[in-house]
Amino acid sequence: MAHNGSTQPVRIGLVGLGTVGSGVVRILVDSADHITRHAGRPIEVAAAVVRDPAKERDCTLPAIPISTDIGTISRDPSITLAALLVGGLEPARSMMVELLESGKDVVTANKALLAEHGPELFELARRLGRSIAFEAAVAGGIPIVAAIGECLAANRIESIRGILNGTSNFILTRMEEDGSSYAEALALAQAKGFAEADPSMDVDGTDATQKLAILSHLAFGDWVPWKEIPRTGIDTVDIDLIRYAAELGYRIRLVAVARRSNGRLAMRVAPALVKIGTPLAETRGAYNAVSIVGDAVGRMFFHGLGAGQMPTASAVVADIIDTVVGRTAITFRTTGLLSADTPAAKLAGVDASERHFLRIVVTDRPGVLARITGILGDHGISIASVIQHDPIATGAAAAAASVPPDVALVIMTHLCPSSAVHEALLSIDRCDAVRGKSVCLGVLDE
Repeated sequence: MAHNGSTQPVRIGLVGLGTVGSGVVRILVDSADHITRHAGRPIEVAAAVVRDPAKERDCTLPAIPISTDIGTISRDPSITLAALLVGGLEPARSMMVELLESGKDVVTANKALLAEHGPELFELARRLGRSIAFEAAVAGGIPIVAAIGECLAANRIESIRGILNGTSNFILTRMEEDGSSYAEALALAQAKGFAEADPSMDVDGTDATQKLAILSHLAFGDWVPWKEIPRTGIDTVDIDLIRYAAELGYRIRLVAVARRSNGRLAMRVAPALVKIGTPLAETRGAYNAVSIVGDAVGRMFFHGLGAGQMPTASAVVADIIDTVVGRTAITFRTTGLLSADTPAAKLAGVDASERHFLRIVVTDRPGVLARITGILGDHGISIASVIQHDPIATGAAAAAASVPPDVALVIMTHLCPSSAVHEALLSIDRCDAVRGKSVCLGVLDE
């Protein structure tokens, strides 16, 4: 939608007036003069489509039609742009198709929709001469989509590393700073509105993985279906792991990583140890952070609120302005090169050479440590350090029966292939002296 010099207001439709939609209305109303200056024309909300028109809204709405029918926007030729601010796949996908086919440009914050259906939606928009802007879909208020798609266009991106889920980061920070259990930290996140009643997409890594798929497409030009990206959530992280990491000079964060490896993409989302003092380790609470390495610019770091009403609404309104001015139409031609038949990129194996943090719970008897280190040695894994604290309390009954207590062995390796570590742990976990499944986390030292 190119700016043609007219001072007529631009009429937009809002699909969804929840947390983010209400924030968008608030910015458009409260900062109307500022937005008019940046867009060159006033921007006014002409209609809204919601699930429940009778519901109380967290904003002062102008006198506009509010209905449950997407047609009130799609059939109105005076509305040229729609902000799709509902979550999930359906009816969001059908709504976006209808909006594009009726000649509207679309701004959206729905990362699940783009991660699942990006190629077909981008192709449809391009074929119809329309655009999709999606800054708000990744990392909330951080302008990371524009940074990769426009500001760093001169660079070949070598790697992306980031904390892309504020809920998980809030939980890990509370465990670390307050000594809370995982369950206590999750309950607090829910009480403060950082976590949904069903937090599974946040804590199991799904949300961060969908965002990583979108960022990787922008950075590397390859499409990777998000379900193919290896992911591990934070629900296996307990307070003891956090304390052992701190003893070694690290914090635990849910880190999304994508990098080029021998011409292929290596990607994963998993808890990892990050060195205290580095930017990712100092990213606390509900904040997000993204580190990008470009071949010309080197390492850059972006940090800000990755979720919440106003940071996300800020990104939506910025996309609305860019679409009104015509910037989105230009950049979408180059960032929206996916088509429905784009082949999925082949992922490199997760055989990164890195340091690894292992926690192995064993029965405390002579020869067990030697057996564990022997298996690691057989797989070519060199040990940097071992921590073994007092035995885990097993109760008076166990003591009376003279049962050897359990102890946690915490081992930090030197650089070694991840595949070798995982093979070694399969052998270790079969040992009769090992209790339960051992934990292995990658270590990021920079």
